Amino acid sequence: MEITHIEHIGIAVKSIEEQLPYYEGILGLKCYNIETVEDQKVKTAFFRVGQTKIELLEPTSEESTIAKFIEKKGEGIHHIAYAAKNIPEALKEAEEKGVRLIDRQPRGGAEGLSIAFLHPKSTGSVLTELCEHPE
Repeated sequence: MEITHIEHIGIAVKSIEEQLPYYEGILGLKCYNIETVEDQKVKTAFFRVGQTKIELLEPTSEESTIAKFIEKKGEGIHHIAYAAKNIPEALKEAEEKGVRLIDRQPRGGAEGLSIAFLHPKSTGSVLTELCEHPE
């Protein structure tokens, strides 16, 4: 598996609008993109911190995984995402090494990325996302 850097850290929030004053007003970060990913039932907001991004994740439905996460664990860090090359091959390699997969094939994510998740039961209790920019 070829990981190049931490792509982003995903943080589950009840409301992006309520969190913007902290990220922009206190931390001095600039929100450069807000978008809804319909099939994942989530609204996202992105901030750059050097090469890494912070992604706020707001549920758009009570059935979304983010809504369920907040209900169970509260707001906070949801996942860490790594920029990877050749996600299909990375998933195959991870599975061969005994890692439980959430996604067997990459799917579309925010900002046009191809994404796939590794199950936290195989990754030290950290939900891990692999991201790849389209070529």
